[in-house]
Amino acid sequence: MVSEEERQQWREKLCQHLKDAQFRQIPGFPIASDEAILNLSDPPYYTACPNPFMEEILAQWQEERRQTREKMGLPNDAENHYHREPFAADVSEGKNDPIYNAHSYHTKVPHKAIMRYILHYTEPGDIVLDGFCGTGMTGVAAQLCGDQRTVESLGYRVDEQDIIWEGDKPISRLGTRKAVLIDLSPAATFIAYNYNTPADARAFEREAQRILREVEKECDWMYETWHTPPSPAGRGAGGEGVKGKINYTVWSDVFLCPQCGAEMVFWDVAVDHENGQIRDDWHCPGCGALLSKSPRKESRTLRVERAFETKYDRAIGQTVRQAKQVPVLINYSVGKKRYEKRPDAADLALLEKIENSDIPYPFPTYPLPKGDKTSDPFNVGVTHVHHFYTRRNLWALAEIFKKMGKSPHKNYLLWLLTGITEGSSKLNRERTSGIPSKLSRTLYIASTIREIDPIPFISRKFYKLLNLLIRTKKNSFGLLSTQSSNRLNLPNNSLDYIFIDPPFGANLMYSELNFLWEAWLGVFTNNAPEAVVNKTQRKGLPEYQALMEACFREFYRVLKPGRWMTVEFHNSQNAVWNAIQEALLRAGFVIADVRTIDKIQGTFNQVNAFGAVKQDLIISAYKPTAIFEQQFALEAGTVEGAWEFVRQHLEFLPMPMLKNDVLLEFVQERAPYVLFDRMVAYHIQHGFAVPLSAPQFYAGLKERFAEREGMIFTYPQASQFDRLRLQAERVEQMPLLITDEKSAIQWLRVQLAEGPKTYSDLLIRFNQESRKLPYEAMPELKTMLEENFLEDAEGLWRLPDPSKESDLQALREKSLLREFAAYLQSKGKLKAFRLEAIRAGFSRAWKERNYAAIVQVANRLPERVFEDDSQLLMYADNARLRWEDQPRQQSLL
Repeated sequence: MVSEEERQQWREKLCQHLKDAQFRQIPGFPIASDEAILNLSDPPYYTACPNPFMEEILAQWQEERRQTREKMGLPNDAENHYHREPFAADVSEGKNDPIYNAHSYHTKVPHKAIMRYILHYTEPGDIVLDGFCGTGMTGVAAQLCGDQRTVESLGYRVDEQDIIWEGDKPISRLGTRKAVLIDLSPAATFIAYNYNTPADARAFEREAQRILREVEKECDWMYETWHTPPSPAGRGAGGEGVKGKINYTVWSDVFLCPQCGAEMVFWDVAVDHENGQIRDDWHCPGCGALLSKSPRKESRTLRVERAFETKYDRAIGQTVRQAKQVPVLINYSVGKKRYEKRPDAADLALLEKIENSDIPYPFPTYPLPKGDKTSDPFNVGVTHVHHFYTRRNLWALAEIFKKMGKSPHKNYLLWLLTGITEGSSKLNRERTSGIPSKLSRTLYIASTIREIDPIPFISRKFYKLLNLLIRTKKNSFGLLSTQSSNRLNLPNNSLDYIFIDPPFGANLMYSELNFLWEAWLGVFTNNAPEAVVNKTQRKGLPEYQALMEACFREFYRVLKPGRWMTVEFHNSQNAVWNAIQEALLRAGFVIADVRTIDKIQGTFNQVNAFGAVKQDLIISAYKPTAIFEQQFALEAGTVEGAWEFVRQHLEFLPMPMLKNDVLLEFVQERAPYVLFDRMVAYHIQHGFAVPLSAPQFYAGLKERFAEREGMIFTYPQASQFDRLRLQAERVEQMPLLITDEKSAIQWLRVQLAEGPKTYSDLLIRFNQESRKLPYEAMPELKTMLEENFLEDAEGLWRLPDPSKESDLQALREKSLLREFAAYLQSKGKLKAFRLEAIRAGFSRAWKERNYAAIVQVANRLPERVFEDDSQLLMYADNARLRWEDQPRQQSLL
């Protein structure tokens, strides 16, 4: 633990850094005053700005790591004993763990799932980085790798020597790992700090209970309603009346009929209370017109208009115009019984009294920033942070905030407050199911909202947090920094493993969604380096890719050679997946495994077709070893250099797994065509000519390596596979979707590897499995067979003899290059074309360093091509970079 005297010394050091104008130029430096940053920070381990003490703390951790490894008898890093295959086991971890649910966030990977990766890739004392840390689950996972009970809850066994076993296989050692946690969002790092910092649970309990008692005593009057009103006759015979405690109040939008102008309450006209549904349309109670919020095309319904009201906002000294909402239902308790009622005159009088009273405590009144997600609240007149709350909830939250800010335990207490600020706001929609919720990933305010009493809400959160503090018993700190990951204050080759869950394109606007939390904390996200696709920020896919690449380059720099990075990624668009994949490759990483994670079932399955992204992906990428980098630098662009890449890459690929003791998994990364693509990508990203054509590569694979069931292995790996094959009944079939000529040829190669086949046999299956891209001028099946395979006298198609395949492919390439030359000479956008001709032309132009030709054709291709094909995107992007450095080539265009 850090003493108060030491903490004060670190605070003074941070204060000096904040006065340095250059320090404030670090990418992602948050928008806040020095006072707000100092108030939130707890140096040296956590700062609400870039952490200037990271390198100093990391040096201490490295020495502790060295001592831990020496004590355990583990080899030092210089001996190069580290080797891991990518983690490829099934993972099933739900989201019901109390730790996971202690504080909400837009996306989270369960800490127990991350533990499996950390245990696989690291040893005790190793240092793990999460550069997009969110709530800090990677840090929690790193700490709990030292908790035997939690490790055993994953299904592992821990022996007397603290060795962790999975079945009869030792996989790791029990012991805490250190975590470096970085995020652009001050809200995220603040939440992560509280998840990853030791605390005195009992002292926190006493302080929280004291504050909550005081707030409840002062604010209770605002959440009372009459169960039985006082009798006009006065006291006696129950004349004093009985009050109930409000649990929640439902508020409803008011709409106007476009035909007669009558006001109607949405709750009354559109909610089918008997069946628990929202009606698509309803009749105006005034004129009988058929109305709807969103009329369907070709329907006779009229669109209703919102009723607005104008009032003076004393907090900002402005007149505001907001959508009109009225209370329609009160759920309250008397003793242990719950009741519901329509608000009566006394309830409305109470609300009017609160509305006309000044709140005696400060509260945030920041204007909402313009953004892709803030249009929803702007549309209903919610323009400032305090507009997200009803008057009485704002009052209660302001009092809680004031009292917590004065406490010595303020950071944990403020964590409690941020845990309820969304649930206590107008974002908490009332649903016909009776279970309220915020509409995920939006700032949308629904037509019916549930206003809950924040005091019992925060009390429930408090006991969850207290249970978390008692359960985890953290004995070490996470190291946290609030900044962009595109410039890290960390030494080269210093970290042992990286796990990240990065932003994924246009799905989530973190800086906008975190604004409510950050308004209470007083420190805001600087979204200039935020990696998103966002119209308001004028960031498209190229900007997103460039920002992600900058972060990946930093991750590559700080990761030790031969070590791993795991990327948990989701996007439904191929274009974003291709952007992430290329950013990884351009940063220097090599992708070794891609799997989908089914969050409902919690199991991993290999991706059927690269680029067909419809689920969360787990990407395993490695930083090549220093020895390989040195060797490749000497042999770059040579045939031997290409085979050296393949040798190392095969060592990093996962071995097939036996599923249910019956089925042996097919590892798609070991397929010859995928190995060829990886070899090509590595050369292009490093700026070297590709020394092998596809036929030369495939023929060389069979000469230098072992092939088993359509997969390539080193000879020691092949022996291991053969032993595993004896235990399996069958091998999983290679998944391959026919979308273009390239995949069609690979599909035919697989079919003919099983044995010769007639044209008609192939045609039937080909038509069943073909899903041709709209712009692909794919040749007929017969043409592809004639160009790539051989037909015998009996009319059976066969794989060509490897010794003759190069000649066959040379003729095909000549034909493809003629087509590419025609594209090069034509003008205007290319709408339909042969993709294989584009690939052949790009490959030849790259080899000849004719980058202008690649750029000229790429500029005329539909954008969809690069969304679907990561290899063409790679050629085009790299050619543009090199073409810009060759002014003489530009004259060719």
